[in-house]
Amino acid sequence: METKSAPLLEWLLRQHPDTPKTRAKQWIVAGRVSVNGVIIRRPHEVIPDPGDALELGGRRATTLDCGAGWQIHPRVSLLYLDAALAIVNKGPGLISVPAPNCDLSALSILADFLAGKLKAHDRGVGGRTLPPAYSKLEPLPVHRLDQHTSGVFCIATSPAARHHLIEQLKAHTMKREYVAYVEGRARAPKGTWRQWLKLSEDELRQQVLSETVAKAPNSEAQEAITHYEVIAEYPLADGKGFVTKLRLRLETGRKHQIRVQAAFAGLPLIGDRTYNPAYRGRECAKTSIDFPRQALHAEVLSLEHPDHPGKRMTWTAALPKDLCQLEASLRSSRL
Repeated sequence: METKSAPLLEWLLRQHPDTPKTRAKQWIVAGRVSVNGVIIRRPHEVIPDPGDALELGGRRATTLDCGAGWQIHPRVSLLYLDAALAIVNKGPGLISVPAPNCDLSALSILADFLAGKLKAHDRGVGGRTLPPAYSKLEPLPVHRLDQHTSGVFCIATSPAARHHLIEQLKAHTMKREYVAYVEGRARAPKGTWRQWLKLSEDELRQQVLSETVAKAPNSEAQEAITHYEVIAEYPLADGKGFVTKLRLRLETGRKHQIRVQAAFAGLPLIGDRTYNPAYRGRECAKTSIDFPRQALHAEVLSLEHPDHPGKRMTWTAALPKDLCQLEASLRSSRL
Protein backbone atom coordinates (compact mmCIF):
# COMPACT_ATOMS: atom_id res chain seq x y z
CA MET A 1 0.00 0.00 0.00
CA GLU A 2 1.46 3.38 -1.02
CA THR A 3 2.22 5.75 1.85
CA LYS A 4 0.35 9.03 1.63
CA SER A 5 2.45 12.17 1.24
CA ALA A 6 1.52 15.73 2.19
CA PRO A 7 3.18 19.07 3.01
CA LEU A 8 5.03 19.26 6.32
CA LEU A 9 2.65 22.01 7.43
CA GLU A 10 -0.31 19.65 7.05
CA TRP A 11 1.32 16.93 9.16
CA LEU A 12 2.21 19.50 11.84
CA LEU A 13 -1.36 20.83 11.97
CA ARG A 14 -2.70 17.30 12.33
CA GLN A 15 -0.42 16.85 15.34
CA HIS A 16 -1.39 20.27 16.76
CA PRO A 17 -4.97 20.83 15.51
CA ASP A 18 -5.64 23.86 17.74
CA THR A 19 -2.65 25.80 16.36
CA PRO A 20 -3.33 28.59 13.82
CA LYS A 21 -1.78 27.90 10.43
CA THR A 22 0.27 31.13 10.59
CA ARG A 23 1.88 30.14 13.88
CA ALA A 24 2.64 26.63 12.62
CA LYS A 25 4.43 28.13 9.62
CA GLN A 26 6.47 30.28 11.99
CA TRP A 27 7.51 27.22 13.96
CA ILE A 28 8.71 25.50 10.80
CA VAL A 29 10.61 28.48 9.40
CA ALA A 30 12.20 29.13 12.82
CA GLY A 31 13.68 25.62 12.80
CA ARG A 32 11.57 24.22 15.62
CA VAL A 33 10.20 21.30 13.59
CA SER A 34 12.22 18.16 12.83
CA VAL A 35 11.57 14.77 11.25
CA ASN A 36 13.80 11.91 12.39
CA GLY A 37 16.02 14.52 14.03
CA VAL A 38 16.47 16.56 10.84
CA ILE A 39 15.15 20.13 10.93
CA ILE A 40 12.97 21.07 7.96
CA ARG A 41 12.24 24.76 7.43
CA ARG A 42 10.03 24.59 4.33
CA PRO A 43 6.35 24.45 5.34
CA HIS A 44 5.21 23.20 1.95
CA GLU A 45 7.84 20.47 1.49
CA VAL A 46 5.95 17.26 0.69
CA ILE A 47 6.95 14.28 2.83
CA PRO A 48 5.47 10.86 3.68
CA ASP A 49 3.51 10.50 6.91
CA PRO A 50 6.22 11.12 9.56
CA GLY A 51 4.22 9.64 12.42
CA ASP A 52 6.02 9.91 15.76
CA ALA A 53 9.21 11.05 13.97
CA LEU A 54 7.79 14.59 13.70
CA GLU A 55 8.86 16.66 16.69
CA LEU A 56 8.25 20.25 17.75
CA GLY A 57 11.26 21.72 19.57
CA GLY A 58 11.26 24.04 22.56
CA ARG A 59 10.28 27.69 22.49
CA ARG A 60 13.73 29.16 22.03
CA ALA A 61 15.42 31.03 19.21
CA THR A 62 16.99 28.44 16.92
CA THR A 63 18.58 28.97 13.55
CA LEU A 64 16.48 31.12 11.25
CA ASP A 65 16.65 30.13 7.60
CA CYS A 66 17.08 33.44 5.77
CA GLY A 67 17.65 31.92 2.34
CA ALA A 68 19.37 34.46 0.12
CA GLY A 69 18.71 37.13 2.75
CA TRP A 70 15.76 38.93 4.26
CA GLN A 71 15.59 42.65 3.44
CA ILE A 72 14.63 44.15 6.80
CA HIS A 73 15.51 47.72 5.76
CA PRO A 74 16.42 49.36 2.43
CA ARG A 75 20.08 49.19 3.52
CA VAL A 76 20.14 46.04 5.68
CA SER A 77 19.70 42.43 4.64
CA LEU A 78 19.66 39.68 7.28
CA LEU A 79 21.67 36.64 6.12
CA TYR A 80 21.62 34.51 9.28
CA LEU A 81 20.18 34.60 12.79
CA ASP A 82 20.26 32.34 15.82
CA ALA A 83 20.58 32.60 19.60
CA ALA A 84 24.29 33.49 19.37
CA LEU A 85 24.78 35.77 16.38
CA ALA A 86 23.30 37.60 13.43
CA ILE A 87 24.99 38.09 10.06
CA VAL A 88 23.92 41.18 8.12
CA ASN A 89 24.74 42.64 4.73
CA LYS A 90 24.96 46.43 5.12
CA GLY A 91 24.50 48.88 2.30
CA PRO A 92 26.73 51.95 1.85
CA GLY A 93 25.91 55.14 3.74
CA LEU A 94 24.72 53.45 6.95
CA ILE A 95 26.84 53.22 10.09
CA SER A 96 27.29 49.76 11.63
CA VAL A 97 26.58 50.54 15.29
CA PRO A 98 25.04 53.58 17.01
CA ALA A 99 27.25 56.64 17.32
CA PRO A 100 26.87 60.09 18.94
CA ASN A 101 24.26 62.19 17.13
CA CYS A 102 23.41 59.23 14.85
CA ASP A 103 21.08 56.60 16.29
CA LEU A 104 20.14 54.81 13.07
CA SER A 105 22.57 51.95 12.41
CA ALA A 106 22.59 48.37 11.18
CA LEU A 107 22.58 47.22 14.82
CA SER A 108 19.63 49.43 15.79
CA ILE A 109 17.70 48.28 12.72
CA LEU A 110 18.28 44.64 13.71
CA ALA A 111 17.11 45.45 17.25
CA ASP A 112 13.91 46.97 15.88
CA PHE A 113 13.35 43.92 13.69
CA LEU A 114 13.77 41.52 16.62
CA ALA A 115 11.41 43.65 18.71
CA GLY A 116 8.75 43.42 16.01
CA LYS A 117 8.95 47.09 15.00
CA LEU A 118 10.13 46.16 11.48
CA LYS A 119 9.06 43.38 9.15
CA ALA A 120 10.99 41.71 6.36
CA HIS A 121 9.97 42.54 2.81
CA ASP A 122 8.46 39.86 0.57
CA ARG A 123 9.95 36.85 2.32
CA GLY A 124 6.86 34.94 3.33
CA VAL A 125 5.14 34.63 6.67
CA GLY A 126 8.28 33.52 8.51
CA GLY A 127 10.07 36.68 7.51
CA ARG A 128 7.23 39.10 8.13
CA THR A 129 6.67 38.01 11.71
CA LEU A 130 9.34 36.45 13.92
CA PRO A 131 8.46 33.92 16.62
CA PRO A 132 8.32 35.55 20.09
CA ALA A 133 11.54 33.86 21.26
CA TYR A 134 13.61 36.09 18.97
CA SER A 135 12.43 39.25 20.74
CA LYS A 136 14.52 38.22 23.75
CA LEU A 137 17.79 38.36 21.79
CA GLU A 138 20.07 41.32 22.51
CA PRO A 139 22.07 42.63 19.51
CA LEU A 140 25.62 43.51 20.64
CA PRO A 141 28.51 44.95 18.57
CA VAL A 142 31.49 42.76 17.68
CA HIS A 143 33.21 44.65 14.86
CA ARG A 144 32.08 47.20 12.30
CA LEU A 145 32.33 48.46 8.75
CA ASP A 146 32.97 52.09 7.82
CA GLN A 147 29.82 54.04 7.04
CA HIS A 148 30.49 54.10 3.30
CA THR A 149 31.79 50.52 3.06
CA SER A 150 29.20 47.91 2.11
CA GLY A 151 29.08 44.22 2.91
CA VAL A 152 28.84 41.47 5.48
CA PHE A 153 29.61 41.64 9.20
CA CYS A 154 28.45 39.95 12.39
CA ILE A 155 26.50 41.08 15.44
CA ALA A 156 26.35 39.01 18.62
CA THR A 157 22.94 38.21 20.11
CA SER A 158 24.15 37.26 23.60
CA PRO A 159 26.95 38.51 25.89
CA ALA A 160 28.67 35.09 25.93
CA ALA A 161 28.66 34.90 22.14
CA ARG A 162 30.04 38.45 21.91
CA HIS A 163 32.98 37.51 24.13
CA HIS A 164 33.70 34.43 22.01
CA LEU A 165 33.54 36.38 18.74
CA ILE A 166 35.78 39.19 20.02
CA GLU A 167 38.35 36.59 21.08
CA GLN A 168 38.31 35.28 17.50
CA LEU A 169 39.07 38.78 16.26
CA LYS A 170 41.97 39.08 18.68
CA ALA A 171 43.33 35.68 17.64
CA HIS A 172 42.89 36.55 13.92
CA THR A 173 40.78 33.43 13.35
CA MET A 174 37.78 35.35 12.06
CA LYS A 175 38.42 35.58 8.32
CA ARG A 176 37.32 38.72 6.45
CA GLU A 177 37.76 39.26 2.73
CA TYR A 178 37.06 42.48 0.84
CA VAL A 179 36.86 43.61 -2.77
CA ALA A 180 38.26 47.03 -3.63
CA TYR A 181 38.66 49.11 -6.80
CA VAL A 182 41.83 51.19 -6.68
CA GLU A 183 43.67 53.65 -8.89
CA GLY A 184 46.88 52.38 -10.46
CA ARG A 185 48.51 48.97 -10.88
CA ALA A 186 49.95 46.81 -8.12
CA ARG A 187 53.68 46.05 -8.22
CA ALA A 188 53.02 42.30 -7.89
CA PRO A 189 49.97 40.08 -8.50
CA LYS A 190 49.79 39.29 -4.79
CA GLY A 191 51.51 40.35 -1.61
CA THR A 192 51.19 41.64 1.94
CA TRP A 193 51.02 45.16 3.33
CA ARG A 194 52.55 45.64 6.79
CA GLN A 195 52.54 49.08 8.37
CA TRP A 196 52.25 50.72 11.75
CA LEU A 197 49.22 52.98 12.10
CA LYS A 198 48.41 55.73 14.55
CA LEU A 199 44.88 57.10 14.83
CA SER A 200 44.47 60.88 15.02
CA GLU A 201 43.14 62.41 18.24
CA ASP A 202 39.73 63.00 16.65
CA GLU A 203 39.79 59.34 15.45
CA LEU A 204 38.93 60.39 11.90
CA ARG A 205 42.19 59.52 10.14
CA GLN A 206 45.06 57.03 10.34
CA GLN A 207 48.71 57.95 9.90
CA VAL A 208 51.42 55.52 8.75
CA LEU A 209 54.48 55.58 11.03
CA SER A 210 57.95 54.16 10.60
CA GLU A 211 58.67 51.07 12.69
CA THR A 212 61.23 53.01 14.75
CA VAL A 213 58.72 55.72 15.67
CA ALA A 214 55.93 53.19 16.19
CA LYS A 215 57.98 51.18 18.71
CA ALA A 216 59.14 54.18 20.71
CA PRO A 217 58.16 54.29 24.41
CA ASN A 218 54.52 55.25 25.05
CA SER A 219 53.66 54.89 21.37
CA GLU A 220 50.01 54.12 20.62
CA ALA A 221 50.71 52.80 17.12
CA GLN A 222 49.25 49.45 16.08
CA GLU A 223 50.52 47.06 13.44
CA ALA A 224 48.25 46.54 10.43
CA ILE A 225 48.55 43.53 8.13
CA THR A 226 46.56 43.06 4.92
CA HIS A 227 47.06 40.41 2.24
CA TYR A 228 46.13 41.43 -1.31
CA GLU A 229 45.62 39.73 -4.66
CA VAL A 230 44.94 41.30 -8.05
CA ILE A 231 41.67 40.07 -9.55
CA ALA A 232 41.53 42.26 -12.67
CA GLU A 233 43.05 45.36 -14.28
CA TYR A 234 41.04 47.83 -16.34
CA PRO A 235 42.75 50.38 -18.62
CA LEU A 236 40.96 53.72 -18.64
CA ALA A 237 39.90 55.42 -21.85
CA ASP A 238 42.36 57.79 -23.55
CA GLY A 239 45.31 56.29 -21.69
CA LYS A 240 44.38 57.93 -18.38
CA GLY A 241 45.78 55.05 -16.36
CA PHE A 242 44.40 51.88 -14.80
CA VAL A 243 41.89 50.78 -12.21
CA THR A 244 42.75 47.54 -10.41
CA LYS A 245 40.25 45.23 -8.72
CA LEU A 246 41.77 43.71 -5.59
CA ARG A 247 40.78 40.95 -3.21
CA LEU A 248 42.00 41.78 0.30
CA ARG A 249 42.16 39.59 3.38
CA LEU A 250 42.50 41.24 6.77
CA GLU A 251 44.87 39.71 9.29
CA THR A 252 44.37 42.61 11.68
CA GLY A 253 41.35 44.91 11.82
CA ARG A 254 42.40 48.50 12.41
CA LYS A 255 40.11 51.42 11.63
CA HIS A 256 40.43 52.43 7.94
CA GLN A 257 43.11 49.74 7.58
CA ILE A 258 42.55 48.83 3.94
CA ARG A 259 41.99 52.42 2.85
CA VAL A 260 45.15 53.88 4.39
CA GLN A 261 47.38 50.93 3.43
CA ALA A 262 46.16 50.95 -0.16
CA ALA A 263 46.87 54.68 -0.43
CA PHE A 264 50.33 54.19 1.13
CA ALA A 265 51.03 51.52 -1.52
CA GLY A 266 50.17 54.03 -4.27
CA LEU A 267 46.80 52.41 -4.90
CA PRO A 268 44.20 54.76 -3.35
CA LEU A 269 40.61 53.58 -3.44
CA ILE A 270 38.25 55.01 -6.02
CA GLY A 271 35.96 57.51 -4.27
CA ASP A 272 37.89 57.67 -0.97
CA ARG A 273 37.41 61.22 0.34
CA THR A 274 39.93 60.74 3.18
CA TYR A 275 42.98 58.98 1.72
CA ASN A 276 42.72 59.63 -2.03
CA PRO A 277 43.82 63.25 -2.72
CA ALA A 278 41.99 63.24 -6.07
CA TYR A 279 38.63 63.21 -4.26
CA ARG A 280 39.31 66.00 -1.77
CA GLY A 281 38.28 69.62 -2.14
CA ARG A 282 38.84 71.29 -5.47
CA GLU A 283 40.73 68.28 -6.81
CA CYS A 284 37.51 66.26 -6.84
CA ALA A 285 36.38 67.96 -10.05
CA LYS A 286 39.49 66.64 -11.79
CA THR A 287 38.90 62.95 -11.08
CA SER A 288 38.41 60.70 -14.08
CA ILE A 289 35.93 58.50 -12.18
CA ASP A 290 32.96 60.07 -10.43
CA PHE A 291 32.05 57.72 -7.56
CA PRO A 292 30.25 58.82 -4.38
CA ARG A 293 32.03 56.61 -1.83
CA GLN A 294 35.13 54.48 -1.30
CA ALA A 295 34.82 51.51 -3.66
CA LEU A 296 35.17 48.90 -0.92
CA HIS A 297 32.96 45.91 -0.15
CA ALA A 298 33.19 43.27 2.60
CA GLU A 299 32.49 40.18 0.53
CA VAL A 300 33.26 37.15 2.74
CA LEU A 301 33.04 36.48 6.48
CA SER A 302 34.11 33.18 8.04
CA LEU A 303 34.08 32.36 11.75
CA GLU A 304 33.68 29.62 14.34
CA HIS A 305 30.17 29.43 15.72
CA PRO A 306 30.26 30.54 19.39
CA ASP A 307 27.96 27.72 20.53
CA HIS A 308 29.56 24.98 18.42
CA PRO A 309 33.36 24.77 18.86
CA GLY A 310 35.10 23.60 15.69
CA LYS A 311 32.15 24.44 13.44
CA ARG A 312 33.19 27.10 10.92
CA MET A 313 30.56 28.99 8.97
CA THR A 314 31.01 31.25 5.96
CA TRP A 315 28.79 33.92 4.41
CA THR A 316 29.21 35.83 1.15
CA ALA A 317 27.65 39.16 0.21
CA ALA A 318 27.30 39.90 -3.50
CA LEU A 319 28.55 43.23 -4.82
CA PRO A 320 25.96 46.00 -4.38
CA LYS A 321 24.39 47.77 -7.34
CA ASP A 322 26.76 50.75 -7.39
CA LEU A 323 29.90 48.59 -7.55
CA CYS A 324 28.36 46.35 -10.21
CA GLN A 325 27.68 49.45 -12.29
CA LEU A 326 31.24 50.69 -11.73
CA GLU A 327 32.70 47.38 -12.87
CA ALA A 328 30.43 47.27 -15.91
CA SER A 329 31.69 50.71 -16.92
CA LEU A 330 35.29 49.63 -16.38
CA ARG A 331 34.81 46.50 -18.47
CA SER A 332 33.38 48.52 -21.35
CA SER A 333 36.14 51.15 -21.09
CA ARG A 334 33.59 53.93 -20.71
CA LEU A 335 35.61 55.64 -17.98
